[in-house]
Amino acid sequence: MNASVNPFDIEPATESAFLRPGFYPSLSNAEYHAGPGISKSGLDYIAHIPSAYKWAQEAPVDEEKLKAMDFGTALHCLLLEPHNFDSEFAVAPELNMRTNAGKEEMDEFKAANAGKIIMTHGEHRQLMIMRDSVFAHPTARWLFEQDGTNEGSIYWTDEETGELCRCRPDRMLKDRPIIIDVKKVDGMERFEKHVEEFRYHVQDAMYSDGFFHHFGEWPQFMFLAVSSSVSAGRYAVDVVDLPDDWKHVGAELYRRDLNTYHQCRQDDDWLHVRTLRRPRWAAYND
Repeated sequence: MNASVNPFDIEPATESAFLRPGFYPSLSNAEYHAGPGISKSGLDYIAHIPSAYKWAQEAPVDEEKLKAMDFGTALHCLLLEPHNFDSEFAVAPELNMRTNAGKEEMDEFKAANAGKIIMTHGEHRQLMIMRDSVFAHPTARWLFEQDGTNEGSIYWTDEETGELCRCRPDRMLKDRPIIIDVKKVDGMERFEKHVEEFRYHVQDAMYSDGFFHHFGEWPQFMFLAVSSSVSAGRYAVDVVDLPDDWKHVGAELYRRDLNTYHQCRQDDDWLHVRTLRRPRWAAYND
């Protein structure tokens, strides 16, 4: 971890001009997601089928479902944007939900905290233990003790396609080219599967590319994995990075999907049909 250039010595772009490539340290999450450019989540839709990308832009959103408690979202907020926690989450008191009085009190609590994600007393207790588990891990604690920025947004233009790309690293260190991405995992033994299933290796490639385009050097991309499943009374924490062969596959998929996105935009062609693949288990029954 050799010291390198300080990204914050580079003047950030102004918020009013975020259509241009640049680094925006204080762009809100809502502004980022409403902004222009293709993101990793957009490329995930492209990889599934390009039509899904357009569907995701235009399909209605069930706002009530967005208010459901999610440990990944809550942990992310608590670690990276703790100043926003109380405005986004409300922790309910301990109530006996088997009684009418308890149910009525919960209804009153929800009404008083309309618009917030409601968290039970037990969920909040677990979340706080998960947070404290992160800071009990020496490497994880060190990554949070260093100067850096959380939730900064990077926009850049891809040279090959000319497309505007964007990414929003969870955390970047100030004095070292390091990106940290927080992942909640349901059991640490499942993380390798999650890398493939949720294309974390593509995220590694795209975020590293964005960092290089703006700051002029390749970062070390690390995942801070936090288990929501208890083992021997503890919630496991690990700091990991990917081997070169996995990174190489991620880079190839990133380039493939970005080129597909570019071609679809160029041709204004979003009419696609996905061909199913027969599952392996079905062949065994022949």
